[in-house]
Amino acid sequence: MEEVSKGSTFKDLKVWQRAMELSLSTYRFTSSFPPTEHYGLSQQMRRAAVSVASNIAEGYGRSTSGEYLLFLGHARGSLCELETQILLSRQLVFGPPEEASNLEALCLETSRMLHGLYQAIERKKAS
Repeated sequence: MEEVSKGSTFKDLKVWQRAMELSLSTYRFTSSFPPTEHYGLSQQMRRAAVSVASNIAEGYGRSTSGEYLLFLGHARGSLCELETQILLSRQLVFGPPEEASNLEALCLETSRMLHGLYQAIERKKAS
């Protein structure tokens, strides 16, 4: 688990920083989608990506570890949603394939980091 010292904020969490990178990359990737997708898949992907970082931050700000875990679970759900949408965008041939691959790699890395944080908080809660 990431150790965060007293007085630090969610912005110091490496998983939040990676989720922010994922959001920015998603915005860049979807900017090349056809104009007909402006209010479709493009917006869904952007919302899902932003939701990952937002839920990590919101969970961090909650009062109990149970609440924190709940929001990390929401972040994991949004990450799965985004991964599904990346796969769909590939099948529809939206966006550059190499950027889709980079997004998939960022999703995997963020997922691993999120899982590690989740497990660490669960262990701490149990002790």
